[in-house]
Amino acid sequence: MQDVVQAYYGKELQSTADLKTSACCDADAVPDWLKPLLARVHPEVSSRYYGCGLVCPPLLEGCRVLDLGSGSGRDVYLLSQLVGASGEVVGVDMTPEQLAVAREYLPFHAEQFGYANVRFLEGQIERLEQLDLEPGSFDVIVSNCVLNLSTDKPAVLRGIQRLLKPGGEFYFSDVYVDRRLPEAVQSHPVLYGECLGGALYWNDFLRMARGAAFTDPRLVSDRPLEITEPQLASLVGEARFYSATYRLFNIPELEDACEDHGQAVIYRGSIDQAPTHLAFDKHHSIEAGKVFPVCGNTYRMLHQTRFAPHFQFIGDFERHYGLFEGCGSAIPFDQDRAASGAAASCC
Repeated sequence: MQDVVQAYYGKELQSTADLKTSACCDADAVPDWLKPLLARVHPEVSSRYYGCGLVCPPLLEGCRVLDLGSGSGRDVYLLSQLVGASGEVVGVDMTPEQLAVAREYLPFHAEQFGYANVRFLEGQIERLEQLDLEPGSFDVIVSNCVLNLSTDKPAVLRGIQRLLKPGGEFYFSDVYVDRRLPEAVQSHPVLYGECLGGALYWNDFLRMARGAAFTDPRLVSDRPLEITEPQLASLVGEARFYSATYRLFNIPELEDACEDHGQAVIYRGSIDQAPTHLAFDKHHSIEAGKVFPVCGNTYRMLHQTRFAPHFQFIGDFERHYGLFEGCGSAIPFDQDRAASGAAASCC
């Protein structure tokens, strides 16, 4: 399938107009503050963009960022402007034709931005250990509609975990499906190249992420995908596909459930483009200036990462109050009997 992907993105696709579905198109509305930055990216680079989301988390200035499956470099050149002259962005891709476009415009973008902080490496994202990349050296790793194309997704996640600094973040958009796909769909060349055949059943992704030591994956946003090409739609049947953005933190202390330690945070409102509230993930929109109760995992994600200077932290881990209410879990035992004061059984 890697040969299929290389041929599809290196030879068959010449621009986004050649795509047969909307899976590899960024349908998210680009925020107004990013539009001037995208306008500075060379048109040929942008025309070969095949992402499914926006992988620009906040607080990137001065960061070292790795883009997996960087293609022609659109996201790399966008991130280059966000990390600034004191940061660095490294792009990794296995398709020579795409890398040729990305590298051709290195001088153009260096002149546009006033600094050169970008480099591109040829390699497979399943074998990151073979590249000239130092373990524990990246603040943020991103990928845009790439993990689904990998033939060894657990290896990719293990490689990412190895390269992230403590408190570092994997922030990525990809395609998921509501069920496990049959082999005929998984091996179909066009469906695979269009980011559908290799899409993970969402629950299998969560298990895979936890197996790579990303204990608490956080969903940031999602949207359904429509397959408008009739022949391809008939092949996938009732399966439903989604583009989703997740953030995964390299924090060993994270637990596999949201535990309540009586903690809270206060957002200072000091992050650019988020003066009134921070949309940290799909279930945590944190209003500035207000005491916001959080579970232990969310506390660590804010306290042990680049977000820490922008928050005031209340509480510690000295006491435990059980599961954090509203986090999708609950005590499995029948509560009514205990509440009614029924006599305890010896069995």
